[in-house]
Parts: sequence; structure tokens; C-alpha cells
Amino acid sequence: MDKFRNLKFLFVLVLLSSPLLSCEKIKSMMGKQKPAEIQTKEEKLSYLLGYVLTENTKKSEAHLKNEAFLQGVKDSLKNQKPALEQEEMEAIHRQIREKALSEKRKQMGEKNKMEGQKFLKENKKKKGVKVTESGLQYEALKEGKGKTPTAENTVEVHYRGTLINGTEFDSSYKRNTSVSFPLNGVIKGWTEGLQLMKEGAKYKFYIPSELAYGNRGAGSSIPPHATLIFEIELLKVK
Repeated sequence: MDKFRNLKFLFVLVLLSSPLLSCEKIKSMMGKQKPAEIQTKEEKLSYLLGYVLTENTKKSEAHLKNEAFLQGVKDSLKNQKPALEQEEMEAIHRQIREKALSEKRKQMGEKNKMEGQKFLKENKKKKGVKVTESGLQYEALKEGKGKTPTAENTVEVHYRGTLINGTEFDSSYKRNTSVSFPLNGVIKGWTEGLQLMKEGAKYKFYIPSELAYGNRGAGSSIPPHATLIFEIELLKVK
């Protein structure tokens, strides 16, 4: 039962950190062996682990030492004390996981950037949509008659923010509370866009990622390189 738990742990580790080894390295580690009979639950799990590991590493170029890898497997299955301290193992595992997450975010960001560029290219053709020199797109839903803010002003607004797929990530309307902030302390798209408005106006802004949160995103709601859409109502220039 202990061996089964160890195999499960190793299987999860491989899934979290794959790809780990190149296909050629795995072949060299296996050598010439007779096909195993796959019957018991542990044997099936072992086979699945080996198969998934190989499939996930065919195109990998990771630099691992064969003997050290095999020693780690043997020590785990034999319940021997690890050659590395627990803290060191956890640190290495954390680095692998963080690298995998970073790569995932990078791929997500590239995808979002391409989709955002495509969206903005089509959106600017719509009637009423205007484009500034920076690439900010906007349309006036309602014009105002009051003051126009500068970047040094503090403004009070109501707003609703969505991704280009329509997912709402924030809304002061839903909270039933307007917000106030220095205009030079927010994302570039807001700083530029609100200076186009007068008190009482309501505009819709289509903000490229470079004028929003760029490759860092914002929390769990706004992914990297997301193009954002905001409906903003300028209530007061302070």
C-alpha cells in the first residue's frame, strides 16, 4: 500500500512538472527489457506513469542525469530516506511548478494579445467608434456639459468593466457606490480617455492591453495581455 501511495505521488509530480526528460534519454534508461505483464493495480499505475511520462517528454530538452533520476525512483519505492533534505526537495518542486505556471501565463498572454488585436481591428470599423493616436478606441454613449478633467485632477465615476468575450470583472454600478481617484494614478487608457469627457458624459472605451495591465494582468479576473472594455460615467471633476 505504501508503494502504491509513492507511485501516486510520483505520478502527480510528473504531471505537474512535465515535460521532464527527452524521449531518447528515457529509451537509454530502459535498455533492453522483456515486456512486462500488466495485471495488478500497481502494475497498471506503473505502466500508466511510464507511458504518460514518455508521451509528455518526447519533445523535451531538459537536462537531467539518468542515474540520479532512477535513484530517486528506487529510494521512493523502497521507502528509503531521500538523498535531499525535505526543504530542498520542496524548493525544487516549487521552482518547477512556478516555471510551468509562468510558461502557461506566457502562452495565455500571447493568445489574448492576438485575439485583442483582431477584436480592435474589427471594432474600429463600427459606426461611432473613434481611435486616438495611442490606439485607444471610444464611443460617446452620452455627452456631458460640465468640466473636462486634466491628469492632475481627481475624478468621481461610475463604471463597468468587461473582457472582450463579455465577462464582467468589475462594476461600481453593482456595488451601488461611485469611486474617486487621481486621474494620473490609474491605467493609461483611463487617464487618456477621461480627459476626452465632460462631467455628465458616459463613454465606452476599448482599451488595448498596452494601455491597460499589459503582460502582468490584474488578479485572477484580468488575464495577461487582455483587451478591456469599460463603460465610464464621469460624475464629477474635483
